[in-house]
Amino acid sequence: MMSKTILVTGGAGFIGSAVVRHLINDTDHAVINVDKLTYAGNLESLAPVSNSERYHFEKVDICDADEIKRVLTTWQPDIIMHLAAESHVDRSIDGPGEFIQTNVVGTYTLLEQARAYWSSLDGDKKAGFKFHHISTDEVYGDLPHPDDVAPGTELPLFTETTPYAPSSPYSASKASSDQLVRSWLRTYKLPTLVTNCSNNYGPYHFPEKLIPLVILNALAGKPLPVYGKGNQIRDWLYVEDHARALVLVALQGEIGETYNIGGHNEKQNIDVVKTICTILDDVKPKDAPYEEQITYVQDRPGHDMRYAIDASKIQRELGWAPQETFESGIRKTVEWYLNNETWWKAVLDGSYQGERLGTGS
Repeated sequence: MMSKTILVTGGAGFIGSAVVRHLINDTDHAVINVDKLTYAGNLESLAPVSNSERYHFEKVDICDADEIKRVLTTWQPDIIMHLAAESHVDRSIDGPGEFIQTNVVGTYTLLEQARAYWSSLDGDKKAGFKFHHISTDEVYGDLPHPDDVAPGTELPLFTETTPYAPSSPYSASKASSDQLVRSWLRTYKLPTLVTNCSNNYGPYHFPEKLIPLVILNALAGKPLPVYGKGNQIRDWLYVEDHARALVLVALQGEIGETYNIGGHNEKQNIDVVKTICTILDDVKPKDAPYEEQITYVQDRPGHDMRYAIDASKIQRELGWAPQETFESGIRKTVEWYLNNETWWKAVLDGSYQGERLGTGS
């Protein structure tokens, strides 16, 4: 495949940086990283590839139409991979306005500038252009939980045709952006495609999210907060598996299609926390088991109880499947945090100190 120029929005974030590292380390494509560098954007996550001549960084807000136009005109990308988003449910409960601005208005702005840019192209450059929008399984809402159905009942999974039923300001803003992307395809023929993923985890994860928060609190001897009973179920996807899937879709996915990307790893939150504790007991033992630090706290408002992805379409049509099991991926993740104290200490000294978010107060 000929080398392409791929513009990645949000490339300094958790998933975006994994995509950029994969593109630079494992392909011949050039990358333009467009990121505003909000609290969760971290250029240190790109240190392994920042010296590549195929990597370029633009500090730009996707809501700034003039700057987006300049970037598109300057770099002439073949593909846009749109990952820039506010993404933490708890923060969306405390302050939904930022989520509407970035996820809805920002996506609209990017779509309009991409449409103008695409319309200016001709020949193979225009025919090969793609706008790949990266979204979440949370747009689908809640699935039946094993605790609420008869034993032996087959539980449903999210498919690409599951109706949208978002529960939080975050998921509602992502659902809105998904529908904007699809409407720009239908109305303006902008060549778009969408992916919806399950919960990601892995290296370089901002520590407000469950897995890195538990790891770092455990190491600091702090309580390990578990919402409610801890029986919420998520399908866990190792971020580097997700990055491989996203690049595959961007390069080979069919225009107008949606692809669900999941890890085939349904786990209750409490089991995730206990697994982390068991690994830490093994690799960094202390006087008492880490499980003794588990603390149950008030659940977040409107908390969905179960997400689970049917990823058979992307496996069948594009040949993707996750390489990591949850057991292998979570051990790699714990060991990464143990070996990269400089990265996460800089984060904890900066924009986030592990405080509780999303109480709705």
